[in-house]
Amino acid sequence: MPCHPLPPHVSTVNSPDADNIMTNPKISGGESESVLPLILSTVAFTFVCYFIIGVPMAVLPGFIDRQLGLGPLIAGLVIGAQYVSTILSRPYAGRLSDTAGAKATVTWGLAACGASGPFLLLADHYQDAPVTSLALLVAGRLILGIGESCVGTGAIAWAAGRLGGDHVSRIMSWNGIATYGALAVAAPLGVWIAASGAEWRLAPLGVLTLVAALAAMMLAWSKAPAPLAPGIRTPLIRLASRIAPHGLALALGSFGFGTIMTFVTLFYAQHGWSNAALAISAFSAGFVGARLLFAGSIPQFGGIRIAMVSLAVETVGLIVLALATDAITAAAGAAITGLGLSLVFPSLGTESVAMFDAPDRGAAVGVFTLFLDLALACAGPLGGLLAGSGGYRSVFLWSAGASATACLIVTAVQVSRGRRVISRTAKRGP
Repeated sequence: MPCHPLPPHVSTVNSPDADNIMTNPKISGGESESVLPLILSTVAFTFVCYFIIGVPMAVLPGFIDRQLGLGPLIAGLVIGAQYVSTILSRPYAGRLSDTAGAKATVTWGLAACGASGPFLLLADHYQDAPVTSLALLVAGRLILGIGESCVGTGAIAWAAGRLGGDHVSRIMSWNGIATYGALAVAAPLGVWIAASGAEWRLAPLGVLTLVAALAAMMLAWSKAPAPLAPGIRTPLIRLASRIAPHGLALALGSFGFGTIMTFVTLFYAQHGWSNAALAISAFSAGFVGARLLFAGSIPQFGGIRIAMVSLAVETVGLIVLALATDAITAAAGAAITGLGLSLVFPSLGTESVAMFDAPDRGAAVGVFTLFLDLALACAGPLGGLLAGSGGYRSVFLWSAGASATACLIVTAVQVSRGRRVISRTAKRGP
């Protein structure tokens, strides 16, 4: 699957105003379709992508450890292989959306997600040859990581290209709901399917993966594409340098999510508390609830202000979780953390995308999301090192410090912006 920049002349819109493509609130083609149904019908592809990711998520460790007999370390490395290809391909998936089109990018991404299905089938078939089965699993995870990049980035660019840049915050918010909703549904479903017999089996999961991807591809083919914006494309390195302050704040703020998902059950077990799932459910409820209730606050108050408040709330939640002396307080801390973290990605993402003209906005989404990928890839190993030396409380306190640092970075961005406004006003004079 190509993930390199393509010539900008492909299906280019003959418009003298490139920005009009991303800022015009009307849907391309003059359609009168309302905004929310179009957003939902586009982020549905994100839902399918993360459903495919989530289906084997809780099954692969057991299969690798029990069926192949390779141990938990190898299982962890196989799971992490997907992050490698996602991190490497994410910026190019964004550029692909700008050049070949977001619809093509999503379709190719779904094809990659579907292609991971036969690798699950083959790995299951060759489980009596552990090395062969392991190699097939790693190959499938690498392909799936590329699919995640293309679908996750392309879906945002597709909806934004048809609706306009004014709707980016809503699109990112719904895209996140689709992501976490899909994982919440898929993981237990995958366990139920794979454990229906005497052994963990990957074959039925491979079939489900292929069917889901093909159905989504058929739906994608039937949808109207977003018009491509003509113009000069900014080099990815320059994009990354301009997005870096927002991306660094996103990465530091996202460690809280990574550490809660990885270590909260162990934190509960260490203290002898039952019902660790309550903390994860509380985090998810706070996260989704904030996105549903407050996503409209981003265009109203501005992404930077919302990010400042969100990161401050997240910091408080992580401190409450770290210092909790009972399970209920810990769950409350997780809920506050989810409430705060919820709008960090769409608020800072909206600000990042707004810095660029229409020809670069897909690439901007890809580069910005790369910082999230890096944070989630590092959260587990770094948290494990901290837990080994200072216990699980130190993991959440460290995450709180990272979130507080992110808040300071965003505050510095806001102060710098205010100074530039004052300077421009002074130069114009009274």
